[in-house]
Amino acid sequence: MIVVRCTQPGDVDALVGLASETGPGLTTFKPDRPALAARVERARRTLEDKAQAFEAGYFFVMEDTATGDVAGVCGIETEVGLEQPFYNYRVSTVVHASKDMGVWTRMSLLNISHDLTGYAEVCSLFLSPRYRTAGVGGLLSRSRFMFIAQFTDRFPQRLCAELRGHFDENGESPFWNAVGSHFYQIDFNEADYLSSHGKKSFVAELMPRYPVYLDLLPDTAQHAVGVTHKDTAPARKMLEAEGLRYENHVDIFDAGPVLECHVADLRTVRESVLARVKIGEHGAAGDAKSLVSNTLLEDFRCGATTGAVADGYFMLTSEEAAALRVNEGDQVRVLTSYPRAK
Repeated sequence: MIVVRCTQPGDVDALVGLASETGPGLTTFKPDRPALAARVERARRTLEDKAQAFEAGYFFVMEDTATGDVAGVCGIETEVGLEQPFYNYRVSTVVHASKDMGVWTRMSLLNISHDLTGYAEVCSLFLSPRYRTAGVGGLLSRSRFMFIAQFTDRFPQRLCAELRGHFDENGESPFWNAVGSHFYQIDFNEADYLSSHGKKSFVAELMPRYPVYLDLLPDTAQHAVGVTHKDTAPARKMLEAEGLRYENHVDIFDAGPVLECHVADLRTVRESVLARVKIGEHGAAGDAKSLVSNTLLEDFRCGATTGAVADGYFMLTSEEAAALRVNEGDQVRVLTSYPRAK
């Protein structure tokens, strides 16, 4: 069974290898052994309630329990911007009009914003190309919402997700080339690296002091604002299905969209239910597909299977129960979806 679970210190080597498969722009998951080891340790302290509010965060890996292979990774930061500022551009509108000249123009501005300070953030989503088959990416992404649904008291009221922005066929960010490169005097990857390691003072020191008029930028940069990287488009679709929406905030480096919503409005929070485990073989359940997780904080595990809750119980095979670390009669959280009628 493929499960998503909390990271452990022994995962660091596998995480370094997995991070080497990512491309530019995934700020929060770089192939840096000390940084990844520190993040695993930070997640452990968070689970044990030993982390301070500004550093609290959760980190998960997707594991194929049959082989032990680490196939993907995802994370949740509990409250962003409490120690290091959480910068975004807010896309707003300004109107210039002259009655005497008969001129009326409407333009878009980019304003530096701290609006998302204190939000929880889902981040670091990456699935190895080796495992990009139907349903696997959905499990990886939605497992975070199963965790949030089970432990809502550990999170603030609002949630966001920064998505990678558009890169051209040469692997370059048109928005960075038009804006950031002129102010920071370093290339995108170096700025991304510094930001991912918490060295963000240069952003405040060198960022534009005034709003940026989008109309003054090259067309390639204008068209990149709010556009998702082609490899991240499936992740955006899943997040939008969960209830997150683009609300005119974008990343300050590549102008990738920031999605956001209230935690209470997440589909998984609204629709998942608790049930008791029965051990046996799956029967007919209308081809229903379900995400199922245990209710353990420090040993949280989430997987996908067939079936639905019936009379307060959910059926798992003995192999699935072992992979999820549950026994008959234990409580699990279940999110069931049914195929659309043809």
